[in-house]
Amino acid sequence: MSEKAESYLTISGPSEGLYKEKGSKFLAFAYPVASEEDVKDCLDELRKKYYDARHHCYAYVLGVDRSTYRANDDGEPNHSAGDPILGQINSKQLTNTLVVVVRYFGGTKLGVSGLINAYKVSSEEALNNAKIKKVEITRTINLKYDYDATNEVMRLVNDFEIKIVDQVFEADCRLTGEVRIGLLNQLKEKVQLLQDTSHQVDLGCPE
Repeated sequence: MSEKAESYLTISGPSEGLYKEKGSKFLAFAYPVASEEDVKDCLDELRKKYYDARHHCYAYVLGVDRSTYRANDDGEPNHSAGDPILGQINSKQLTNTLVVVVRYFGGTKLGVSGLINAYKVSSEEALNNAKIKKVEITRTINLKYDYDATNEVMRLVNDFEIKIVDQVFEADCRLTGEVRIGLLNQLKEKVQLLQDTSHQVDLGCPE
């Protein structure tokens, strides 16, 4: 995902999938996660609940740029479990998403190709059962303005769908909000127009 990305895709809540092959059961669980700590919490919970399972394989992708990711085979042959799971997350271009597949061995070996298919299909089902949502990337802004410019600033809030985080009404007013990153340049242009018409409105974008 490029640095100029204005949104990303993730899942809105937990979901599950199931695949059975030659007695083995593959229970897949997808979770929205925001950090590696969230990943650890989900894994710990599943390991406690399914303590008698032979494998808890997983993959996750984190971050707006999808630059943090990991695939874990948890004892299965190399690249037979974690990579197929990661592949399903990537195929839907998701981020902030964890998929764990819990395997109960059925007594018959599936072979590497059979395992790859089982982990792929089970994780695919979990993600197909999830509700995918588009999240707009926002940037924090600070507006400082004279009280007389309140109406114009409120019009900016409405027009640019600015989410107000904090607001102070005094002789010198302040507003902290979140605006979609794709609208930031247009907002800057509008503020400049207000300044050109003698309104005292300053826009700051803290890093």
